[in-house]
Amino acid sequence: MLAITNKYIDPLSDFGFKHLFGGEPNKEVMIDFLNALFDGEKHIIDIVYNPTELAGDDKDQKKICFDLLCTGNQGEQFIVEMQRAAHDNFEDRCIFYLSRLIHQQKSIGKGNWRVKLKEVFLIAILDFKMKNCLSDHYLQSISLVNTGTGKIFHNGLGFKFLELPKFEKKEEELKNQLDKWVYMLKHMHSLNNIPKYLDKRIFQKIFKIAEMSRLSPEQELLYISALQKEEDEEGLFECLKERAEEEGREKGIKQGVIQGVIQGIKQGKEEGKEEGIKMGREEGKEEGLEIGMEKGKYETAVAIARKMKEEKFDIDKIAGFTALPVQVIERL
Repeated sequence: MLAITNKYIDPLSDFGFKHLFGGEPNKEVMIDFLNALFDGEKHIIDIVYNPTELAGDDKDQKKICFDLLCTGNQGEQFIVEMQRAAHDNFEDRCIFYLSRLIHQQKSIGKGNWRVKLKEVFLIAILDFKMKNCLSDHYLQSISLVNTGTGKIFHNGLGFKFLELPKFEKKEEELKNQLDKWVYMLKHMHSLNNIPKYLDKRIFQKIFKIAEMSRLSPEQELLYISALQKEEDEEGLFECLKERAEEEGREKGIKQGVIQGVIQGIKQGKEEGKEEGIKMGREEGKEEGLEIGMEKGKYETAVAIARKMKEEKFDIDKIAGFTALPVQVIERL
């Protein structure tokens, strides 16, 4: 078991994130974070925490789980996610999450549009840089915009991404409340005391909640288990990567199986094999994928996916790692 010597928990860990932001006793923390994030664009006075599991309308629709979901005093809803590792379909998943929240507002079979939709927002704290974002600023605010005029088309749907690796300010360079929040999220686990620039009542409360010595034995066990799981996942990824590279060399794939799978799909398209890939997508059959990529690469991706399922990895994470469709992974 891991030996923890830090004074404060890591707020970017699964346990740490939910311990600080989740639950009625700590809702003041979430409210301050949201107000710092929206910076006058919205003013949240109160929130109610909602169940984080959202069932589909029928057995064929996938159930989804958020990290945290809450409703503001004006009925707006906020999905708040913590994402430590990047995967290829992250943006798609964010759009899907908000779409499900919007869909939930309208009952099946009812076409009454006299009732205005409530606002929905997805907030993601990211411990990586987004691939498709060209801005150097650590906060990305995304909404529906008229590309011709640059004006907001609809302000009832929005995304806010905090890219922590882009935040490089030192303690004395913090200018606003959001700067202070991001600094705290990045550095709390390595601090021994509250920095003087964070010595406000809300941050005093946060640091108090985050003290390792205040965790119950059960909470401490959950925290250590969460850290161990993250460490095991990182180790497994490295192991799979090394194994993939070795198998890739044996099969003549210079950059490893992961890159090889992606390259195989691209080559399949370039060489006129679109029909096979389309078949795989439309029918969800492994045969279609084998047509679109070399069989050896496909079998290796399947083997990796099976191993990751055994290790209880999230289906979306497996899909992003192996480039296999979710339907194929679910049948393994």
